[in-house]
Amino acid sequence: MDPISILIVVGIIFLLILFLWIVPLGLWFNALLNGVRISLLQLILMRWRKVPPSIIVNSLITATKAGIPLNRDQLEAHYLAGGRVIPVVNALISADKANIPLDFKAATAIDLAGRNILEAIQTSVIPKVIDTPPVSAVAKDGIQLTAKARITVRTNIKQLVGGAGEETIVARVGEGIVSAIGSAMTHKVVLENPDSISKLVLSKGLDSGTAFEILSIDIADVDVGKNIGALLQMDQANADKNIAQAKAEERRAMAVATEQEMKAKAQEARAKVILAEAEVPLALAEAFRNGTFGVLDYYKLENIKADTQMRDAIAKPKSGKSNNEIS
Repeated sequence: MDPISILIVVGIIFLLILFLWIVPLGLWFNALLNGVRISLLQLILMRWRKVPPSIIVNSLITATKAGIPLNRDQLEAHYLAGGRVIPVVNALISADKANIPLDFKAATAIDLAGRNILEAIQTSVIPKVIDTPPVSAVAKDGIQLTAKARITVRTNIKQLVGGAGEETIVARVGEGIVSAIGSAMTHKVVLENPDSISKLVLSKGLDSGTAFEILSIDIADVDVGKNIGALLQMDQANADKNIAQAKAEERRAMAVATEQEMKAKAQEARAKVILAEAEVPLALAEAFRNGTFGVLDYYKLENIKADTQMRDAIAKPKSGKSNNEIS
């Protein structure tokens, strides 16, 4: 073949592929065989509207075979709104088979809210079990208990939009476990009847405002921990002891300061006495010069001092001598 013929053949093949891509004859024929009425023009316009025709057509075929009436405009609108068409259709089919009331409007609203609508329907049919992390609480006798719970829930379709998720359920159940253990008089009561915790928690209606309905709460395990009451008493006793020691140290420091102050005052007084005694000879000399104090007066004063010293010596025994030596 000459080059021109080859170019013509390649051009024809390219145009044929382009035509089949623009006009999905196979998809249209498949829809026609499955009872879905849709024109070739609508399939071509879907591509211009940036909607994958295969998703819309296959979803229509699936819904038609399951007996759920849907139309092309609904599916296209949901796709253009950012929704997931195939999971919504599958969820509608599952809800219909399980006799769960769910219409297309509610399903699309749940899907656009970010919920997994198909998983929600499956959880409504087969309840889901949520394991809580270990929750620690202290009974009134001071003994710590650590409990684990298993929460059986199913989806509440009516509250999927705007309802709280699993984290809220777990947090509320944990709070209820803490409250139930804390209200028990002794830890033995909880160990003997762990179902009392689940009954008390269930009675509080913890699933209100959530996207789930709590079917049961089972206490899987209860472990005995530390004696928190005794530890707190020990800590309080240590704190009281430290406070008492601090106050005693404060009083000792004040006593030492007072003693030092008294010694300083005594030294000051002795210094004043020494200064006063040093002024006595000067005063006597001045008295001699003025004639107000005579020689006889001086001798009388010396005699009185000598007599006083003698009396003191007699009254006080000499150091270093025993009683026998003194006698």
